[in-house]
Amino acid sequence: MITMGKGILFFLCGKMGAGKSTVSKRLELEEHAVRLSEDEWLQALYPNQIHTFEDYRRHSELLKPIVETTVQRMLEVGTNVVMDFPANTIGLRQWFLAIANKVGADHQLIYLNLSDEQCMRRIAKRRTEMPERAAFDTKEVFDHVTSFFEAPSESEGIRIIEYD
Repeated sequence: MITMGKGILFFLCGKMGAGKSTVSKRLELEEHAVRLSEDEWLQALYPNQIHTFEDYRRHSELLKPIVETTVQRMLEVGTNVVMDFPANTIGLRQWFLAIANKVGADHQLIYLNLSDEQCMRRIAKRRTEMPERAAFDTKEVFDHVTSFFEAPSESEGIRIIEYD
């Protein structure tokens, strides 16, 4: 029987439009990881049910128990996992950290430290490339979502790799 080490949990922090999904796809390939996308899960499980930020928050919370168990199983068997879920608050980052710690796996937080202006330029570009996102990719939604954003700190006990 071959004994494997634990996988590594990668998760991302950055304001809306910072490029979390783009970086998660790159990490998936570079780290030979399974990428789990919150957007993809929400779209598949709750089609046409998310119209407001509160809808998103409610449905996102419904995903957490099954995602947590699934990710822990993958980490336990040595599979690297990239979570394309926002780790934009201390509470969310502590959830990711607990997932890894519970099974003794390592973790890395990728922090995309971009300015509001950089993010808004990327959001404008994304709106033209993906018109189906136009309803959510607005300055008003950006401002609302950003009001919850908490930059990560080493004091949280998290290994942070910063991109800018």
